[in-house]
Amino acid sequence: MKFGDFYKIVVNKGIDADVRSSKEIKLWLAGKKQEYDSLPLKQKKYFDPEFLRNPFSDTRILCGDPKNDIKSIIVGIDVDGGELLVADKLKEKGKKIDLVVAHHPQGQAYASFYEVMDLQIDVFAKEGISLSVSENLVKERQLEVARRVNAANHLRAVDLARLLKLNFLCMHTPCDNLAHQYVKKIINKCNPKTLKEIIDLLYDVPEYAYAAQNNNPPQIAVGGNNSRCSKIHFEFTGGTEGPEKIYKQLSACGVDTIIAMHQSEERVKRCKELNINVVFASHIASDSLGINLMLDALEKKEKLVTYEFSGFKRFFRKSK
Repeated sequence: MKFGDFYKIVVNKGIDADVRSSKEIKLWLAGKKQEYDSLPLKQKKYFDPEFLRNPFSDTRILCGDPKNDIKSIIVGIDVDGGELLVADKLKEKGKKIDLVVAHHPQGQAYASFYEVMDLQIDVFAKEGISLSVSENLVKERQLEVARRVNAANHLRAVDLARLLKLNFLCMHTPCDNLAHQYVKKIINKCNPKTLKEIIDLLYDVPEYAYAAQNNNPPQIAVGGNNSRCSKIHFEFTGGTEGPEKIYKQLSACGVDTIIAMHQSEERVKRCKELNINVVFASHIASDSLGINLMLDALEKKEKLVTYEFSGFKRFFRKSK
């Protein structure tokens, strides 16, 4: 398939799996169009045109011509200079690699990835938190993240990919959206009553079982095996961790358990103070799960030769 088609499928699958409705996403994109139209002519050249059609700021073609043919890819969770050099070395040794795919954002996708945190507003609103509270807390957290990433050397890896003439793409939130919906569907269908039952369900997912075999299993961070659960909140998407102050709001809405890819120590302590159970599904395994679901969708269009590196492990699911 063409590189541009690969990218479009990633974005569209991410939209299909988003917690927001298609109408809500269209409104978000319309807001970006209005923002662009209101800019002075000399400022328009600094606006990222992908914001007019892609609601995921952390997902971009980073390097390469969208018209290039893609038949074989190498996929990793974190792809930086070292991984790009590995890809180039493998090509020297005869491996045909048409595209390097990263999960975590690089380049311009990292510089503005905090924009994707807007979807957290809808995640929290669906738990019963008022839109105004969700919006204010998420916006405050967005500014914090924006200040942190502002100082980063965003284009370092992209410059290297360009010098090596490698097609380079990152796909973050679309994959996280798929993992979010997949795990939520399993949990809601099986309706676990204890944290041990949640852990057992996660072990049935091959990505988590593989992580467990490598000493990184799903684990209970707050609570115990017999801790009961009823209203479960999922922290799988939204770019990065949400606002710390949101946990008090979630507790007030009846949330007693959180299943997260990961949490900072400060957030774990806050959940413990509020008597909210926390289960870590495992970060990298969750990322692999989302990527695998995305690759399954891509391969419905065309078969791809896939090489694994940087923490990613390919698992196939049977088509239904």
